[in-house]
Formats: sequence, C-alpha cells, structure tokens
Amino acid sequence: MANTVLLNNLAHQDLKVVTRFGAEYGDNVSSALAFPTEFIELQKEYPILFRKNPETQKFHSTVLLGLSQGENLFLNTAVKTGWDAYYIPAVIARGPFLIGFQSDADNNKVPVIHIDLDHPKANDEKGYALFLEHGGNGPYLDHIASILKIIHEGIAMQDAMFNAFTELGLIESVDIEIDLHSGEKQRLVGNFTINEEKLIALGGDQLEKLNKAGFLPLAYTVISSMTNIRKLTEIKNKKK
Repeated sequence: MANTVLLNNLAHQDLKVVTRFGAEYGDNVSSALAFPTEFIELQKEYPILFRKNPETQKFHSTVLLGLSQGENLFLNTAVKTGWDAYYIPAVIARGPFLIGFQSDADNNKVPVIHIDLDHPKANDEKGYALFLEHGGNGPYLDHIASILKIIHEGIAMQDAMFNAFTELGLIESVDIEIDLHSGEKQRLVGNFTINEEKLIALGGDQLEKLNKAGFLPLAYTVISSMTNIRKLTEIKNKKK
C-alpha cells in the first residue's frame, strides 16, 4: 500500500532514490500509460496503442513493453540503467514520485510533487539525493519535475486529442498477431490505433483544424510507432 506524502526539503533532506530499473522495483510490466506530450519520443522505441475504459468509454494511450503479462522486454541487467532504450515512458521514469495539488493564496490548485515513501526505490542509503546539502533541489529532483510536467500537461490535453480523433472517425480497433521463432503464436486484443487511410482522406479544412490543434503530427506518430511491434518480436525471439 502506498505511503504518499508531500515532498519537502526538511522532512526528506536525507531521502535518496534509486534510478536503476528492474523487476525488483516493479518495472516488469508489459504496458504503461503514455501521454500525448511524449508521443514524439515514444514512437522511436515503442508501439503506441489506445485502450478504452469499459466504464467511462474514454480512450487513453499506452505503450507496449512486452508481449506477455508481466513481461518487459526493455529490462536488461547488462545495461547500466537497467533499461535498454534511449527514452523511458514518463509514468515509469517518475519512479516513486506523483503529482499532487494544493491551494495557493488565491485558492487556485497548484501542482506539487508527492512521493511514495514505501516505494522500493525510495530509501536513505543508496541512490541520488533529492536535495542539496544546504537546501534547494538537486539535479535529479529537477529532472523528476520535468517528467511530472510531461505527465501533467499530457493529461490536460489527452481528452481533446481523443475527441478530435473520434469526431473525425480516425480511431479503429486493431488485433495484433505475433508469430515467434519457437512456433508460439500470440494475439493481443482490445487495442485501438489510427486508421491511416481515413487520415489521408481528410479534407483540407479538417486537416488544418487537426494540425492547428497540434494533433495531426501526433496521429502520425501513432501510425509510425506500429512498426515497433516487429522490434518487440525480434527482442523476444533473441531472449528465447
């Protein structure tokens, strides 16, 4: 169970966080939430897929990290960081940190950093210090703040993006079938993507509206990211 508290430099002056990734830290997941603010980087490494919440019927984005439950093909103990890819999804890179909110003097909700003190990466002995010796944020905490900003801004824009894609009929379901060298066949269902033919067929006004909103390049990153399914298959075949 999480023990989440507001981070501050007095109570947590000696707190450190392990920056390595591994199954022992809960990173052995086959998919992770993704946000529009990181699509450009994500599409270079991972397949970006959409999922639909069965209760709210709202879409959210994910990246595929493995082909079986609990499998993360990017974890690699031979790599210094433990993660064998240049860009790490923000929701995983944040580690034990979360976004919280508190009211300012004008009663406006302001995002602040919280930390789960019971997270396996948080401790007082090893890892990167969060605060400088004489106060102030350390470089690692500044890095975490930038990651949380990606998540915060991504959450703020994702509904508008999905509404635009839905309005134009661009989202379609996709079943992913994978044949491994071992002869094993895997089928991933319940995913959605962008229909490239429908995107190309949009009229000028529709394309302009989508582009001005900043969603047109994001649609193409989703399409291009699908080639990374082959990359995942190749990684898994090598590990067999």
